[in-house]
Formats: sequence, structure tokens, C-alpha cells
Amino acid sequence: MKMKLPAMALSALMIASPVMADLVFPSLSYRTGPYAAGGIPFADGYADYFTMLNARDGGIGGVEARVLECETGYNTEKGVECYESTKGEGALVYQPLSTGITYQLIPKATADGIAIHSMGYGRTSAANGKVFSNVFNYPANYWNGASGAINYLMSQGDISGKKVALVYHNSAYGKEPIRTLEELSAKHGYDLTLIPVDHPGQEQKSQWLQIRREKPDYVIMYGWGVMNQVAVQEAANIRFNMENFIGIWWSGSENDVLPAGDKANGYKALTFHGVGSDFPVFDDIKTHVLDTGNAAGAGDQIGTVLYNRGLYAAMLAAEAVKTAQAIHGVADINAAQMRDGMEALEITEEKMAALGLPAFGPSFKVSCENHGGPGLVGMTQWDAGAKEWKMISDFSPSDMDVIQPLIDADSMAYAAENKIEAGC
Repeated sequence: MKMKLPAMALSALMIASPVMADLVFPSLSYRTGPYAAGGIPFADGYADYFTMLNARDGGIGGVEARVLECETGYNTEKGVECYESTKGEGALVYQPLSTGITYQLIPKATADGIAIHSMGYGRTSAANGKVFSNVFNYPANYWNGASGAINYLMSQGDISGKKVALVYHNSAYGKEPIRTLEELSAKHGYDLTLIPVDHPGQEQKSQWLQIRREKPDYVIMYGWGVMNQVAVQEAANIRFNMENFIGIWWSGSENDVLPAGDKANGYKALTFHGVGSDFPVFDDIKTHVLDTGNAAGAGDQIGTVLYNRGLYAAMLAAEAVKTAQAIHGVADINAAQMRDGMEALEITEEKMAALGLPAFGPSFKVSCENHGGPGLVGMTQWDAGAKEWKMISDFSPSDMDVIQPLIDADSMAYAAENKIEAGC
């Protein structure tokens, strides 16, 4: 991407600045506020993976990793403040953990020459690396998730003429899948109903009365925090068939289903990574992190969905560092080199197995043209009796014939609005 002169100057300053003595990974966490139940396990998994690498491997390529945690409370303004207060520490990549924060940081981080990894959230069209040079959202995005849900329903039977309701968090995040679901509705012939839920989502009586009245065949949910718990409970109250209720990956943690007890049995959620703790890497985390008293949290979240997601994000960041180190021939990389490593990242099954995460996620390769990965998504289902999530499908393709034109149109509109000359 060709940036305007001030952005180029800022990037040059960053590259020329003194190299830090460690690899800095800011963690924009939210251990407080209405979404803390989801923020805590992610932050724990992210930090614990780097702690394990430091203790077991002496860091990454011989350079120690430092996680710099800053509390946002899932508040956009605080998230921007965290970015501004930490970027000078030698930050390599930001995981904003909020679509609202991500939208605000895209122009800032791009001007500063720092990468953003909005894994499974944020601005979906940032998958177009020709426009969004410093933003990555591999291995899957919200539009992949919407298509994945519809593809799964079609695998179970004909959905032409069926009614599909989208219950969504009334925010930038929740609105992300609407256009995709509308396009897929036109393609496959189902009727789409949109049902917004205002933050934080503790009151949903009217929404679920509407669902009881209109009797949709399927409900897809893009929720977060307490909204998910309330929705699952309300669905149970009106006896909606949980087998036909699918959440996006941010609506598929233990926090979302345990409060409903046995009534949540059968609820489904999309995913782009593995579930449970039956992976060799967790033995290393126990040995090098838990048993040494260096866990980021209480140690009770290991193997939960959101702990695994934080760990996965850290693993992908660490592998991007290794890629950057190989490209540039230096171990103590800077932010610009980290961006290069992320754009050249390749995750294979062999690599995941060597990392102690066999079959944990889809294989994928990043490029300048594609910062979003292949868009492969899987389906999980809640077993209330066992109190665990189970994978019930492989990581499968989403409908890129529908999604790619949407990515192209939205990203090029952004480029025109911000006077960005797209290209690799």
C-alpha cells in the first residue's frame, strides 16, 4: 500500500528507533466490566502461551517475549488509550479484542507501522491486504462465520423457504454478518429476519416473544457476554429447539451455556479452532506455567473455549515472529518486520503437530492479497451432560463466491474514502 507522506514518515521513525531488548506483545484485555467473563480466559491463554515459550524455549528465537497487558473494560475509548500508552514500548502486534476498538485503531496502527490481528472479528474487509496493509484477520472472519452457519444448515436439509432469524448485538460487531446473510438469502431462498439486542443484552423478552410469534426454523446469534446467557435461557423458556440455534464463535463458550443447565443441551456454535484440553501443549503449560506458579490467572480456565482462543492467538503471533526472524535474519525484530512475518505466515498441520496442537485449527497461508486466510470454519455442539463442547464437523469452506465480492467492494470503498492506492 502507498501511504501519504506523514504516515510514511511515522513508519520510517519506527523502523529507525532503537530496538527493544525483548519481543513486546500488548494485550488489550478486559478483566473488568460486563464482558469480563469472556475477557479473562482469553487474556490468560494469551499470556500463558508466551510464559511457556519463555520458560521452555528461552523465548522466540532466543529473544524473550513480554506481554504488556492494558485493561480496556471492552470500552473503545479506553482501548485507544491503551494503544497510545503502549505502542512506544516496542509493540509488535495488537489484538484489540473488540470490533469497535479495531475500527478506531486501523488508521492509527497503519500510520504507525504496527500490525493488528483481529482474529475472527473486526472489519471483515480488512482481509484485503492490498488496501489494509497492516491489518490481518486470519484464519476466518464474521462473513465466513455467517456463510458457515448457512452451509451447515444446508448440509442438514433444504433451507429454501425456511425462516432464519439473526439475533445480534446492536453494535458494529453484531451488524457485520447482515449483508452476507442477505446475499445468501437471495441465493438460497430462505427468509431472513433481523432482531437486534441492545447492550449489554440482559433484557430480551420482546425479542424472544417475537421469535415465538414468528416461529423461525433456525436462529443464528451474534452475541457477546451476558447477552448470550440470556438468549440461551430465553430460547429454553419458549422451548425453541436448541439443535436449530447456532451462535457465532463469540457466542459459544462455557459461560454462555452453563447457566441454563440441561436446557442448553444441543446448542451449537461455530469455531475456527479446537476445543478441550486434549492436546500435548497443555502438558507443557502445566509443567512450565501452572506448576511454577506463573499462570496469568487462577489456572482454572485451561481448555475452555476462550482460553484456547487466547492461546491460539498467541501461537499465531509467535509463529509470525519466527517467520519474520527467518525473512530478515535477525532475532530481535521490529514492528515492520513483524508485519512482514504475518503476511508470509504459513500454518500447516505438520507445524501445528510439532507445536503440540495437532488438528487444532485449519491449515492456511497468508499473502499480500489475502490477509484473511481460507475462511474455513467448523461447528461445535454443547453436551450439557458432559459439560463440554464437542466438534461435530470438520473445518469447511465458506461461500467465497458471495463473500469475496463483498470484501472487494467494501475495501475499495474504504480505499477511495481514505485516498489509499491499493496494491502489493
